[in-house]
Amino acid sequence: MSLDRHESAGYLTNWAARLFARAIDRRLKPLRLSSGYLPVFFALAGGNALTQKQLARAASIEQPTMAATLSRMERDGLIERTPDPRDKRASLISLAPSARDKLEEVVAATRAVNNDALSNLSSDEAEAYFGALKKIIGSLERAAGEKG
Repeated sequence: MSLDRHESAGYLTNWAARLFARAIDRRLKPLRLSSGYLPVFFALAGGNALTQKQLARAASIEQPTMAATLSRMERDGLIERTPDPRDKRASLISLAPSARDKLEEVVAATRAVNNDALSNLSSDEAEAYFGALKKIIGSLERAAGEKG
């Protein structure tokens, strides 16, 4: 049996994801941020406040991973927690002013990396790439019994 990493959708996708994360981490380092914070930034960028459970669902991240990420972000002064008036056991999480102040630079960093990554693709190829990724994600979510 032979395994060729260049013929494995999963391997190539994971490889690309690691390269994306490293490139974004390089751009975020001057801001004292990491790519691991981006799902929370994206989910809260609109100014809304969400529970940890809602954030985990929105980011497609397991609860323990989200809890650890939020702990690091709280330590770094990037999020604020307020009691959830609908559920006394939960907190609503929002971006702290220091994180909101960095949003423009975070968006610029992610756009720059995405532009670099797609620079060798025509607009038709980029559109096809996004379409294919969305179909793949949908297939994998259905196979796992999840919904996007």
